[in-house]
Amino acid sequence: MAYRFAADALLVLHLAFIIFVLFGGLLALRWRWMPWLHLPAAGWGAAVELLHLYCPLTPWENRLRRAAGEVGYPGDFIEHYLLRLIYPEGLTAQAQLWMGAVVLLLNLAVYAHWLRRQR
Repeated sequence: MAYRFAADALLVLHLAFIIFVLFGGLLALRWRWMPWLHLPAAGWGAAVELLHLYCPLTPWENRLRRAAGEVGYPGDFIEHYLLRLIYPEGLTAQAQLWMGAVVLLLNLAVYAHWLRRQR
């Protein structure tokens, strides 16, 4: 029971980290110290995706699930839990580029605004 709880808690933490990577820049508008946390997290998140690195949370979650008597899953967190949500069937490469551009422009706008407020 404790291993399953730990695996589920790690899953929630993993999802929270992904959300923070995507939207944490908005928190910098409220708290001046937030970029010190968000920028390294966003850098790690971008590196994992762009360089196809393996996030260490996935094997850790799988080990906890196996210790709880459950079966782990193949692949990584994104593939297992979020792939169909993030990449629905019929999604084109051009649509992905547009979505990536929107994310990049949103974060650039947030941090440009943040920098102006700091001056």
